Amino acid sequence: MSVPTDHLRGVDQSLDRPARRRGKGLLTYASANRRRPWMLLLPTFIVLGLLLLYPMLRVLILSMQDFGLRELVSGDADFVFLDNFREVLTDSTMWRYALPNTVLFSVACVILTVVVGTAVAMLLAKLSGWARILVTTAVMTAWAVPAVTGTYVWIYLFDARSGFLTHLLSDAGFIDMATTNIFSERFWFYAVATLNVVHHGFPFVAITVLAGLLTVPTELHEAAAIDGAGAWKRFWLITAPILKPVFAIVTILSTIWDFKVFTQIYLMPGGDGANQEVLNLGVWSYVSAMSQNRFGLGAAIAVLLTLVLLGITIFYLRTLFKEDTS
Repeated sequence: MSVPTDHLRGVDQSLDRPARRRGKGLLTYASANRRRPWMLLLPTFIVLGLLLLYPMLRVLILSMQDFGLRELVSGDADFVFLDNFREVLTDSTMWRYALPNTVLFSVACVILTVVVGTAVAMLLAKLSGWARILVTTAVMTAWAVPAVTGTYVWIYLFDARSGFLTHLLSDAGFIDMATTNIFSERFWFYAVATLNVVHHGFPFVAITVLAGLLTVPTELHEAAAIDGAGAWKRFWLITAPILKPVFAIVTILSTIWDFKVFTQIYLMPGGDGANQEVLNLGVWSYVSAMSQNRFGLGAAIAVLLTLVLLGITIFYLRTLFKEDTS
């Protein structure tokens, strides 16, 4: 004898409805949770888009136009597309002076800034009490000095006639004050600029690396010391691997900052374009746009500078990630 099951099927469905509603509710809640962070970040994305993306797009458009003083007044400009880039890439100034000066100067500054900053951070980690306060204050003072002020201080110290450091170089036999002007020679010009940039940039590295050093367990160094490892070996085998992310951050940021150095070069004697041998990409872009009223050409140089910087940053990040995954 068969028993009718229609009423049982209805009971089952009525029992399943709350479960389905709970399932849909959980899915809706999870979806809302996934969207909530993006909704909170949306105002920031909008602000960044207005402040960064639009100017970058405007510079890219300007780099493909024949835009000068007349076009600045009229507001109309003819598109020349890649002509500005072609002119820059075929100019001997690009390959003889601007690009080598920018790359070599940046590499030297980044290496010295990270090395000096790390050495100062390790010194601060060893100090305590008033000694740490004194050294930290001196470091932060160097960081707080504006780039303009710091540049004029270095110009004064290397003045061709009365500079204190110029006299030291002359007494040591490196230069002849009677015939040498440090700011007119390419090597010495960038040697002074490197001192200026490293002096202004190492405090950031020092404070950042110090924060990382304070997280390294002392037990690891004590165990290594018991095993006979010296200070140098302990740094390379213990401290450096632990602080690898910190070194990556300060290196990338230093590369970005040093690659686009402008103030420290432009304010030095001859750095405003008067001496072609000491031009870097940033100053060349500014001089082309503002002094020669060739805004399209200056924008093209700025775009190339950005592309080179992006290429270096991406290469470094890929190398870092490959090492992490290997």
